[in-house]
Amino acid sequence: MATTNQGQRIIVVGTRQSALALTQTGQVIDELTRISEKHGCDYKFEVKKIVTKGDRILDVTLSKVGGKGLFVKEIEQALADGVIDLAVHSMKDMPYELPEGLINGAIPRRVDPRDCLITREGGGLSELPLGARVGTSSLRRSCQLKNARPDLQLESIRGNIDSRIRKLETEGFDAVVLAAAGLKRMGWEDRISANIPVDVCLPAVGQGALGIECRENDEQVRELLSLLNDDETEVTVRAERSFLGSLNGGCQVPIGAYCTLGDELPGQSGKHELILTGMVGSPDGATLLKEVMKGIDPEQLGRDVADALIARGADRILAEIGG
Repeated sequence: MATTNQGQRIIVVGTRQSALALTQTGQVIDELTRISEKHGCDYKFEVKKIVTKGDRILDVTLSKVGGKGLFVKEIEQALADGVIDLAVHSMKDMPYELPEGLINGAIPRRVDPRDCLITREGGGLSELPLGARVGTSSLRRSCQLKNARPDLQLESIRGNIDSRIRKLETEGFDAVVLAAAGLKRMGWEDRISANIPVDVCLPAVGQGALGIECRENDEQVRELLSLLNDDETEVTVRAERSFLGSLNGGCQVPIGAYCTLGDELPGQSGKHELILTGMVGSPDGATLLKEVMKGIDPEQLGRDVADALIARGADRILAEIGG
């Protein structure tokens, strides 16, 4: 644990080095600084940029790179080694199982979970011309968009948000698909041509949410992060992640899930029923399995939705693509 000469603790925050990662990390640090000052904690925050495997390999699709945690493993190693004290991840990049000794210390309030289209001519999915070229590196997005529009030509596109948007012109795409949350965090909401409804394209598990990871035995950081946590986001993301874990899926397979709060439970002020939609699809979009269930316990609900899809053949679809 590093401290200044005045005894002030320096909390080192690990992050990927993309513009989006640094922006959302800066937003988290701003909020943690505000919380620290409010509660009389003497903390200083420093950023450490870390390059991950997913950042290094840009010439093949994510699904072909293989493995889980493509954008987090190196950061988690730095956390375990004490090089950093907490890590800011996009929750959709985080595998279900965390390394021993590491925990999710906070899940701040979620931003828009939807996917969105940035199109050359403006307009949404229905306005795209017949046979339009659409760029995305996600099997989850590809299978759902092919199911909705079998005529579309889905092609792999990698890189940061800005470079993918530029490829609309430089590589002749008619549209690219991105997470709305990233554009909103960057202040680029005006670039969105149309949001894609969740009933057309179910988001990735945890999309729009951040995961703030820390060491389990770091009581100071755990206490600080607990004040950043958003209860509603946490419980809904827990259900989605339970679903992912039950299917043993990584973040680069055609699995989607989205959980919302339903009605308040009778006699339990502030506690709500959970509504979870889960999806598994074949890469070509020919098969798209969805289940919607309600429950109270997020982990059990995630398992129940996964079991229902497995009963319909989801496990066979994932086995075929190495999920």
